[in-house]
Amino acid sequence: MTEPTPAPNDSGERLGKPGPPHAGTPAAATNGHTVTFGVGVTAGVLPGDQRTFDDVEAGIVALWRSFGERRQQRLRDRLVLHYAPLVKYVAGRVGTGLPAHVEVADLIQSGIFGLVDAIEKFEPERGLKFETYAMQRIRGAILDDLRAQDWVPRSVRGRAREVERALERLGAQLRRTPTDAELADELGLSVAELSEVYAQLQLTSVVALDELAAAGRGSTPLADILEDPEALDPVALLVDQDNRRQLAEAIAHLTERDRVVVTLYYFENLTLAEIGRVLGVTESRVCQLHTRAVLRLRAKLLEKTEV
Repeated sequence: MTEPTPAPNDSGERLGKPGPPHAGTPAAATNGHTVTFGVGVTAGVLPGDQRTFDDVEAGIVALWRSFGERRQQRLRDRLVLHYAPLVKYVAGRVGTGLPAHVEVADLIQSGIFGLVDAIEKFEPERGLKFETYAMQRIRGAILDDLRAQDWVPRSVRGRAREVERALERLGAQLRRTPTDAELADELGLSVAELSEVYAQLQLTSVVALDELAAAGRGSTPLADILEDPEALDPVALLVDQDNRRQLAEAIAHLTERDRVVVTLYYFENLTLAEIGRVLGVTESRVCQLHTRAVLRLRAKLLEKTEV
């Protein structure tokens, strides 16, 4: 791992004298510029920065001393900038193996809080290396944030890892997928207890909706797949329009009196007695006319369907 990126001093002065890189001197690429480390060798990361590695180290020691005496936020921020590459390094290591929906940028954001906490609590007089101490604090802050966002208890996560390891061991020994009875025996459980473990592990089997919807569909956005409950179904709309057209054609083939009965009963919402008074017939006669009209409509619509 390369040394953290040196931070320029507040006054903007360029310390040290320029000197050519020495053969065999270790170097690292930082922010697009080559940084070479060694006595009398420039270690600046910006064009024109001619500080040597020893100058940078001396400046950091002085910065730690000043921060320990005054505890000013300005000094702390300079230390954060200097050691910020540690956060990116640790976040990249922790992010290996995590699900795709976990953004490294989120891990870095959590790690920054760990770095600030490490700077606040570090005691240089003990002679310990800050990078080693800070990396543990950064990693702890990232893991704590991940656990805080996880809805699955840690005990269930631990049980899931035990089941996975047992499956790997049995698979290697048996050269096949073990049965539930074999897996339960390996874990020291009964089959009923293993079933309860499976029920708990269902909480850990969560797939992002975007990933599930995109499976086998290429790069189709999720918004183009989800159904809009407020939108009209085009198929149902066409079917309804076709049914109305067929019903109108069937009504047109009825006799005039039958059409009047159907219109007054279904469209004007009149009762059979009111229709009888309109037509000057009894209610029982209107009932007969209505039944005859319905039967003729049904027969006409059946003919359309069969065709």
